[in-house]
Amino acid sequence: MAKQFGEKRIVEEIDKKKITGDRLKKPASLFKFIYPYKWYFIFGSIFLFLSSSTMLIFPYFMGKLIDAALGKSAEIFSINTITLLLLVVLVFQSIFSFLRIYFFTKVSEYTMSDIRKSLYNRLVCLPMTFFEKNRVGEITSRISADVSQLSDVLSFTLAEFFRGLSVLFVGSGILLYTSPKLTVFMLLTFPFIVLSAMYFGKSIRKQSKKTQEELAVTNVIVEETLQNIQAVKTFTNEKFESNRYASSLDNVIKSALKTARNRGGFISFIIFAVFGGIVLVMWYGAGLVAQNQLSVGDLTSFILYTSFIGASVAGLGDVYSQLQKTVGASERISELLEEQLETKDYSESKNVIFSGKINFEEVEFYYPARPEIMVLKSLSFEILPGQKVAFVGQSGAGKSTISQLLLRFHCHNKGKITIDDAAINTIEILDLRTNIGLVPQEIMLFGGTIKENIAYGKINATDQEIIDAAQQANAMEFIERFPDGMQTLVGERGIKLSGGQRQRIAIARAILKNPPILILDEATSSLDTASEKVVQDALNNLMQNRTTIIIAHRLSTIQNVDKILVLNNGEIVEQGTHTELAQKQNGLYKSLLEAQESVFAVQD
Repeated sequence: MAKQFGEKRIVEEIDKKKITGDRLKKPASLFKFIYPYKWYFIFGSIFLFLSSSTMLIFPYFMGKLIDAALGKSAEIFSINTITLLLLVVLVFQSIFSFLRIYFFTKVSEYTMSDIRKSLYNRLVCLPMTFFEKNRVGEITSRISADVSQLSDVLSFTLAEFFRGLSVLFVGSGILLYTSPKLTVFMLLTFPFIVLSAMYFGKSIRKQSKKTQEELAVTNVIVEETLQNIQAVKTFTNEKFESNRYASSLDNVIKSALKTARNRGGFISFIIFAVFGGIVLVMWYGAGLVAQNQLSVGDLTSFILYTSFIGASVAGLGDVYSQLQKTVGASERISELLEEQLETKDYSESKNVIFSGKINFEEVEFYYPARPEIMVLKSLSFEILPGQKVAFVGQSGAGKSTISQLLLRFHCHNKGKITIDDAAINTIEILDLRTNIGLVPQEIMLFGGTIKENIAYGKINATDQEIIDAAQQANAMEFIERFPDGMQTLVGERGIKLSGGQRQRIAIARAILKNPPILILDEATSSLDTASEKVVQDALNNLMQNRTTIIIAHRLSTIQNVDKILVLNNGEIVEQGTHTELAQKQNGLYKSLLEAQESVFAVQD
């Protein structure tokens, strides 16, 4: 059932990628985010080493304490002296552990903050084509779940990994010094454990990544359902969506349980192998004590060291699987950070003000995903500064594509588009979009206040400028009826406002921006007659003294424009004024006008 919505695409692609050296370069590239906090990392590493070192001193003094109790220790190692030294070791161990955790957590939090900022900055600067190819739930999963996975590694897992390695190597050196025979006997078990770890680790890594991807699928479902909650309720599909989400969660559980079985089996095996080895060491060591080749205190120290090393090796298995699990998350983050931006620097703006002259010369366009379907075919037209030009035609004729090309949401495949005689691809994106205002058919407001939504057109606008813009958009009459006025919260995507009210907020935003070029993309098509009149009056105020492109659905709204271009299958088939086109026999515009008039006559 979920497959028909495409959620499985993410999971089905998992096995197509193999872990290679090249893939590991991407996760390694994220360590550049640690560099600004390298001193915190160095201090954390120093205290990690000191913490591990003081921990390794503990078994030594424990052995000496037992020898002192048996009267087999030197005078300087009395019971009281050794006990005092043990307490001192514990104090320093506690201090070093606290500082280790503090500095590594500091590195983790600052680094994760920088990664999140970089991800978000990259996301908002990516071209529209990226968002057409990727689902919002999948993208947000990268910022939340994948970054959280990295945070765990930097704050805990990586430190535990280094601590485990230091305990393993330093402890083994101490053991070799204490009793070479016992050490060799103990180390014989290690190759078997390491080979098993490599085998289990590969399986755990693969399954853990699959679990992460399944979890991303559930995020996609939640995101889509909440974004389209009105459609869900309209079609009474609440139960369907609940079942779809439950089905996806079942897949997460199955994958997670399989991962847990693999990891649990691996850890259980490691524990058995390591502590089974300790039992054998005790057996062999007891024989050496019986032969007076080893003291009881040294055997106790050896066993404690072996336990520490065994615990570290057992912990390394789980830590290693956690690191493997992070490879997939860090790889997805790296891929996102490597996505091509629309422009190199969004701060580069020449503050150019356009006069508003627009020219299309033999422009052709097709969407990359559908190259066989030509959306625009050798399209040519000219719009002079201050002109009001309307584009009409049936759905799919290519009207909205023109606005997308002007805003450079997409790039044309052939021909030339110029604004003020400059090729559009030579104009900085910031300068281009600063000079173009858009009032779309479907208005999406931010979940803040009315004032914040209007001010989005000019972030540094004064209160009076915002009020003036609202008045010109005929929005003050409903804003003043709200108890909180401009501070009224509009709700998620403006859900607390009507369609006409949202349109007027969008118009006020465009008025505040004051662009020389304006695009009205079917701005009144979804409104009732009463709302349309108020909004149309606001649009008339907005269109004054600026080049305006009107993508029209209701032909009654464009009767006074300077020129109408009629599109059909991506080509201009007619052009002229409303009067000229309405009188043209067998013309497409005339047939569209007559069809629309008959529809409205039936509705009346």
